[in-house]
Amino acid sequence: MKIDRNKFVSLTYELRSGGVEGELKEKAVKETPLTFVFGAGMMIQKFEDNLMGLEEGDNYEFVIDHLDAYGPVMEDRIVDLPKNIFEVDGKIDEKILFEGNVVPMMDASGNRLNGTVVTISDDNVKMDFNHPLAGQDLCFKGEVLEVREASEHELAEAAGIMSGGCGCGSGGCGCGDESCSTEAGAESCGCGSGCGCN
Repeated sequence: MKIDRNKFVSLTYELRSGGVEGELKEKAVKETPLTFVFGAGMMIQKFEDNLMGLEEGDNYEFVIDHLDAYGPVMEDRIVDLPKNIFEVDGKIDEKILFEGNVVPMMDASGNRLNGTVVTISDDNVKMDFNHPLAGQDLCFKGEVLEVREASEHELAEAAGIMSGGCGCGSGGCGCGDESCSTEAGAESCGCGSGCGCN
């Protein structure tokens, strides 16, 4: 069976930034593969485009230009915030607020977003709200483990994710669960917008 819309897909992958020999960012192995419903909007479009038509047992390797992945680094998404907004009971939690940490936050409209702590000064915290893989070309390499018709339950879960549901632990992309091993705070394998659960 070939990968096509509404098929349940299971695969291994290695994700490297900057090309084939680039830094390893994420990895999913046979014991904990990436699983998703193809065409349900769970992955970035170019990731799915490169998998279309592959079958169980096929190996793949491709590079996605950063403009087709998470876009360029946007300078207006790097902002200085008052340090006191990170206080809890009048104190800064140093287990959360340290350079390089990804901190879940909420904007003025109540939207969830993740920011990376860039620098900390006496009064301000510089936060980067770009996706951790923004500005980087992505190289994917792996093997298709399974392709089958998605069950009604899997299709319903995928529809819930498309309409804004979280999907964590639901057999989707694996945000925050054991389905994918992520490094550097990156979301797993091509999540278009993420659920904010990392």
